[in-house]
Amino acid sequence: MTETPSDTRTGTRPQVVFACVRNGGRSVAARVLTEHYAQGRVVALSAGTQPGDHIHPEVAEVLEALGLDTSKEHPKVLTRDTIAASDMAITLGCGEECPYVPGVRYVDWPVADPGGQDEATVRAIVADLDARVRGLLVELVPDIELPPSVVARDRH
Repeated sequence: MTETPSDTRTGTRPQVVFACVRNGGRSVAARVLTEHYAQGRVVALSAGTQPGDHIHPEVAEVLEALGLDTSKEHPKVLTRDTIAASDMAITLGCGEECPYVPGVRYVDWPVADPGGQDEATVRAIVADLDARVRGLLVELVPDIELPPSVVARDRH
């Protein structure tokens, strides 16, 4: 079954939770990118099955260089309730540890872990997430007019 914005559990806007293990890199980047592009039309959360103490500094630096604010980002634990309140759970390497909730659409994005990687590698991972997020938003909100990609304007 394909979900449309009218099928959402939130009633007005689709809610997506991005889940990984530490909630310090991939899931945070995906959440921040989604919030940026969705312009209030999608609620984006991120959480981890074993959240760390902070987001990866190399991820924060790349996102900040793209003009995206990470100052309020901090790892949070992924709960069954968070998933149950969402229309979609996008997993990024948490595998079998992610709680399963019937009725929630699960999608796995096989994206490399940016933690501890060099700047060029982190930029490539963020670019991968950028493309995936933009595609997701067009699927969730078909009439959305996306602003230009933050990655496309970042040619270092």
